[in-house]
Amino acid sequence: MPLLSVHKGLLWIGLAAILSVSCSRHQNVQPTFTASGYIADGGVVRLWRNDEQTQQAVNILSVFSPFKGRDTVITRYQYLNAQVHQINRTQTGDHPETVQIRFDEKGNVSFMQRQRDQSREKLSDDELALYQFEANHMLEVSSTLGAGHVHLLQGQWRNGVMFDCQGKNIEPGFDQPTLSWMTSRSKHAAGPLGVAWLEAPEGTQLLLVANEDFCRWQPKSSDL
Repeated sequence: MPLLSVHKGLLWIGLAAILSVSCSRHQNVQPTFTASGYIADGGVVRLWRNDEQTQQAVNILSVFSPFKGRDTVITRYQYLNAQVHQINRTQTGDHPETVQIRFDEKGNVSFMQRQRDQSREKLSDDELALYQFEANHMLEVSSTLGAGHVHLLQGQWRNGVMFDCQGKNIEPGFDQPTLSWMTSRSKHAAGPLGVAWLEAPEGTQLLLVANEDFCRWQPKSSDL
């Protein structure tokens, strides 16, 4: 083979390798704003996560909806350099309360406050440790769900048809028992049903159905 042909062959191989690596890196870059969720003990958790890569900051909004009762728990987490920096939690329902915790760069508490029944009180050391553990666990869970391509979607079920939050008619991959149950559930509802579900390579899973428009308050990246 002529020397020039060898050089051309090596050049094409080199370009192909560079393009391959470039595409691989591009495919592995995680989106900065993602939504996911999972079924927890006594309810479901919906997660929205925003990664600010330039500032090494991560913001997570977690919404826990119980299977029974009205005690929805909304928690906002902020992480700096993979360490929890702030926790802001609001619990609605019969016993509403709010919790605010801030940590310094060394992980020490710099501010804490819990307000319930119009009174303010401090958190115990055990409670603080639990909140910090839950925050670290939430960061790990959201990373795992993102790596597994588990995506949260929400919409409305109207007259047997599913619409996403942009008003587009879609067909999630629900199985027949799920579709039959939703049809039956809608017959007892005064209006459209709010629906949240998960889509993953393994399939589609119904997460939550309620007489509520989830799209009305669904967060955007700017909200986090």
